[in-house]
Amino acid sequence: MNADWVRDLCLSFPHTTESVQWGDNLVFKVAGKIHAIAILHPAQIWLSFKVSPEKFAELTERTGIIPAPYLARAKWIGIETNDALSLDELAALLRESYDMVVAKLPKKRREALLKPATRSSHGKKPQKKSHSRPASQTHRRKRKKPSS
Repeated sequence: MNADWVRDLCLSFPHTTESVQWGDNLVFKVAGKIHAIAILHPAQIWLSFKVSPEKFAELTERTGIIPAPYLARAKWIGIETNDALSLDELAALLRESYDMVVAKLPKKRREALLKPATRSSHGKKPQKKSHSRPASQTHRRKRKKPSS
């Protein structure tokens, strides 16, 4: 298991993007929110991601898994060794991290991710409907009286 394996897995999740941040850390995001971080240089931990509070308590008792530096209060764990988790277990935990981040997105943002991109027959984006007021509700500008 290595950063390429993690990268391939994380990018298989819908709408996931990757970027290099904080030097050379590979950061995976959905809708601008981070769900996993792979450290590309030798460090104490090589992978961090969000887990449920129950799993946080359980996993941090295992050898090779620690509370993630700077992110532990948000229930992120840090993986120190490649053999701390099996591939199947790691894949399931990374998917849960992604799902938890998506679940916390605002409702409109979450629904937008679920909808397929729609385009009109001319290849243009659909235009927003204008919300014009009926004539009876429009505000009219008062005319200034001519000065005498």
